[in-house]
Amino acid sequence: MYTRRRPRSSRAHRSLRAYGTLFTVAGLLVSACSTGSSTNSASPAGSVALRALPEATPSALAPYYGQRPTWRACGASDFECSTLKAPLDYAEPAKGDIRLAVARKKATGPGKRLGSLLVNPGGPGGSAVDYLQSYAGIGYPAKVRARYDMVAVDPRGVARSEPVECLTGRRMDAYTQTDTTPDNARETGELVDAFKEFAAACGEHSARLLRHVSTGEAARDMDLVRAALGDKKLTYVGASYGTLLGATYAGLYPDRVGRLVLDGAMDPSLPARKMNQDQTAGFETAFRSFAKDCVHESDCPLGGAGTSPEQVGENLKAFFRQLDSAPIDAGDADGRKLGEALATTGVIAAMYDEGAWPQLREALTTAMKDEDGAGLLGLSDSYYERDADGRYANLMSANAAVNCLDLPAAFASPEEVENGIPDFEKASPVFGEGLAWASLNCAYWPVKPIGEPRSIQAKGSAPIVVVGTTRDPATPYSWARALAAQLSSGTLLTYDGDGHTAYGRGSACIDSAINRYLLEGTPPQNGKRCSAT
Repeated sequence: MYTRRRPRSSRAHRSLRAYGTLFTVAGLLVSACSTGSSTNSASPAGSVALRALPEATPSALAPYYGQRPTWRACGASDFECSTLKAPLDYAEPAKGDIRLAVARKKATGPGKRLGSLLVNPGGPGGSAVDYLQSYAGIGYPAKVRARYDMVAVDPRGVARSEPVECLTGRRMDAYTQTDTTPDNARETGELVDAFKEFAAACGEHSARLLRHVSTGEAARDMDLVRAALGDKKLTYVGASYGTLLGATYAGLYPDRVGRLVLDGAMDPSLPARKMNQDQTAGFETAFRSFAKDCVHESDCPLGGAGTSPEQVGENLKAFFRQLDSAPIDAGDADGRKLGEALATTGVIAAMYDEGAWPQLREALTTAMKDEDGAGLLGLSDSYYERDADGRYANLMSANAAVNCLDLPAAFASPEEVENGIPDFEKASPVFGEGLAWASLNCAYWPVKPIGEPRSIQAKGSAPIVVVGTTRDPATPYSWARALAAQLSSGTLLTYDGDGHTAYGRGSACIDSAINRYLLEGTPPQNGKRCSAT
């Protein structure tokens, strides 16, 4: 499962335990606000509760808590960077350290400084430092940036914080093109071999890190950063997977919670298979919204006015089947062609924001009518963070490393996948089969998982704002309801609309509610809803 948010203007977003990255583009929504009673739903019974850590700092960790950053100019104007140390293993700090990359942009004023505001775009695998420098530090509301030092830390194993390394270059190209809808035993074996090769490469290149990149450890690192910045409490905005990171922090340190915004929330009480199946249904919901919109546009290649979403889905699946047997040229300098796997990834990428739908229609049209797969390949490359020179960011490597450590694998064998496919296809006739097979990736991981599904209550914490979007493809709305219900001080804020996450995506209602909370400490009324007009 993977969830990530990025600036609207530069593409990105997502949440898939095996598939890739998030994608979002500009799409202005005009919204109105309404308030109502909360409709929180309880999380599944049987999950254990995350226990808070002792308030006193262990003596072995005192040197880490005594750090102060040495800032240096970096990146764009007015940004500063530093490096902090964290123990590789919190249970045995003497085993050595890991270096954490931290960046900030100081409060611009006017007004009294409120402290530091940490941001995280999700993932696991998304670079918070990149997100700060490309969007949050310049694109967050001016009145928020005026009062807070905007801060980001790349989680351990991600980007500048000792990145996990697995496959690179051409080997990664081959991995992303592997057929995830195998038609026979040979193709099933090829998919299993691809997962095994990926896992083995991670074990070979990142053996030291793989046992120590869990969400719990990353949350503890955030507390070290909080202390180094001189803040008594953590103020934080996390999107997608960043909500799991923030909620975990709250569960471990409820007394240190300041103002937390968890946007595009995940439900930490779910096992991996249920999480993947829920997300598969989320992509189907988003695709149906796209289908309804597409058929009313003159350039829709999947059907005209009156074509049902079901038939649009069948038309897309028929196109995928064609690509499965006969990939098409994509004008790629490295000779890649557009097959079913990359085309599916390209379509999924565009589900993250309705602003990407025109681009998707164009890409599908050129692929289906002109046999030119360049547009869909470009969407897929953005999803995987592959640049024009064939280099990949460590997004996919870190994504698998964290997810496969956090929870037991969704499926343990191809036979389990085959038995589970009907449930996934019920959740999404369009994407279900492929997402079921993609959920097999952690079965071959070189280290055993250390986590389990946990509910998070964070008893005694300050109010925490949980944000959910009703037709979010990557983090279904039910997850936001569940997390808000688990948290003892959770407040649910709902955006009735399309796309992944809500803050900073054009809704004045959502933005004003969150801004007021960050600046004044007043959370929105529990159950407040913002509707697109």
